[in-house]
Amino acid sequence: MTLFRLLAAAVLCLIAIPAAAQTVAQAPSGSQIVATADSPSKVIHVDVTLSPEGRVGYIVSRQGKPVIAESRLGFLFTDAPQMLRNFKLAGQATRSFDQTWEEPWGEYRTIRDRYNELAVSFDETKWLKRRMTVVFRLFDDGIGFRYELPRAPDFTHANIADELTEFNVAEPGTAWWDEALEWNRAEYLYRRTPIDEVGVAQTPITFRTDSGLHLSIHEAALVDYSGMDLRRVHDNVFKAMLMPSSTGPKVSRGLPLATPWRVIMIAPDAPGLYKSAQIILNLNEPNKLGDVSWFKPMKYVGIWWEMHLDKSTWNSGPKHGATTANAKRYIDFAAKNGFGGVLVEGWNKGWDDDPDGNGWFAWGKDFSFTQPYPDFDLPAVAAYAHKKGVGLIGHHETAGNIANYEKQLIPALELYRRLGIHAVKTGYVADAGGIQALGADGKIHFEWHQGQVMVDHHLKVITEAAKRQIAVDAHEPVKDTGLRRTYPNWVSREGQRGMEYNAWGEPKNPPEHEANLVFTRMLSGPMDFTPGIVSLKGKDDTPILSTLAKQLALYVVIYSPIQMAADLPENYEANPKTFKFIKEVAVDWDDTRMLAGEVGDLAVFARKQRGAPTWFLGAVGDEQERHFDVALDFLDPGRRYRAEIYRDGADADYRTNPRAIVIEQRIVTARDRMAMRIAPGGGAAVRFVALDN
Repeated sequence: MTLFRLLAAAVLCLIAIPAAAQTVAQAPSGSQIVATADSPSKVIHVDVTLSPEGRVGYIVSRQGKPVIAESRLGFLFTDAPQMLRNFKLAGQATRSFDQTWEEPWGEYRTIRDRYNELAVSFDETKWLKRRMTVVFRLFDDGIGFRYELPRAPDFTHANIADELTEFNVAEPGTAWWDEALEWNRAEYLYRRTPIDEVGVAQTPITFRTDSGLHLSIHEAALVDYSGMDLRRVHDNVFKAMLMPSSTGPKVSRGLPLATPWRVIMIAPDAPGLYKSAQIILNLNEPNKLGDVSWFKPMKYVGIWWEMHLDKSTWNSGPKHGATTANAKRYIDFAAKNGFGGVLVEGWNKGWDDDPDGNGWFAWGKDFSFTQPYPDFDLPAVAAYAHKKGVGLIGHHETAGNIANYEKQLIPALELYRRLGIHAVKTGYVADAGGIQALGADGKIHFEWHQGQVMVDHHLKVITEAAKRQIAVDAHEPVKDTGLRRTYPNWVSREGQRGMEYNAWGEPKNPPEHEANLVFTRMLSGPMDFTPGIVSLKGKDDTPILSTLAKQLALYVVIYSPIQMAADLPENYEANPKTFKFIKEVAVDWDDTRMLAGEVGDLAVFARKQRGAPTWFLGAVGDEQERHFDVALDFLDPGRRYRAEIYRDGADADYRTNPRAIVIEQRIVTARDRMAMRIAPGGGAAVRFVALDN
């Protein structure tokens, strides 16, 4: 059923209110308030405004205090007048919704989707006399809103130059953000600045106002549209800025259309902000794939970190990593230690320079996704993995050349289907603006990773993979906007600086990086961060800015349904006591609780293993010594647990003594508290094993 048929069906639930019946109130700016709505518990309130010149706006408040001051709405087009002013109210409708749904995998087994909806329609009094409807969904911890543009005789196609959507943050405060439109895609360290010093930022962008309120702005259900960045235009006012396109319009769509949801998460504190990210999932359509039990959340190992250490290579030659023998070695290691998968990168032809010296990076012209190098027997390796009870994880690095990838996509996925490979890691390593796509004119055009062309490309890969029961983990991806609810085979992605920067990056990820990720990138969805470097060494034995305990904690703190034990097998074998936690930690959860947190400083999680009574706790800090003291009331009342604790030693410090770790056990119940010190650059990990009473 199409989106607009669904909307038509839903109209039975709406209460239409004629424009003439509205009570007119005044906004502080002098605009008329033409429609209002509250969240189900009346925590969040929205006013929809109309200025004297017919400009549409909105205001958001929480418990009577302003959160988003009056902010304007509208569009610019490349081939039609702007939709900005000369509007009149045409009508409005409301409805309420309350339903609990179950995730096939995730941080929570069930999620409650409870909101009040307000749809407000406006008609132009001049120009083409087009209609613009703005639909607001109000949750108790934030809002989502989107535009709907119906088809009209003189308005059948929208060539959108940009949105005029504004977010006027009502109070000064601090922002955590990373730059947009820069060469390295999303892979920048987060900046912490006053809100009024933000430049052009990617989303999610997170704010803490001077009064302590926590906000994050992002988007949900990004389909057949261009990704949204935010440009600060003045003071605390941000304007949506859609990613560019080689063809001129940033979005080109037939009508009718509905945009992605623009999302504002609102919470009194950092833990509440993390929980509010459920809004992103709730604003996406339900599962379209049906039974996806063929995907099993898992931990995996693979031929990957050794290339980052320059011990082996992706390309062919004497140091080639993806050989049959090496792959079987990793499969044996995975089978011995209970890992579900083995990733093999560099198995396929195309990683070598061509005669003109063009390498694979940002070129990708020579990649074959069906032909292995001579020293890698793909069918034999897949059969060997199957015999050992381990799943082989395929790899499709495109170097951003989707023209080459798409013409091979179906044969490549069919090859994996025949070999029983149920997961693939895709990659799009190219500078921003360097995606090579085949245009309608038959020529190669250069696009952006977050543009409409790539949004459409990723969905094509996801849907074709789903037909063959293949899950996708995308690197250098389009941003996560909750589509894993609709397409549960889209299991993880990169989309920020992961562990690889600790191998060769300059600078390396600083100690605060993960405590920043929790409240920024991780609000959008799972991240394939690739933790677990127990050697604490990068390339040329350079130190990683982390303690040993923190590497364990990352398995609980940075969520993904697939988690890599990224270090070399020999390093795990040399550290059996800490490797024990990595082998035992779960990857799929019944419930998640954030017990304590401050953006960029501290994040403490408790997560319950799906289908088991076992809980795990993970905590990470920053460059300072941190302390936390949390109640264990998430445990079952009246039940005893063995707490298996991995914590920083008394003299642990990422600069001077990163390997100092204490491993201990004690018996606890739900009535107890747990106090713990986190060293500079440190962390803590705990496994709570339920005991028979």
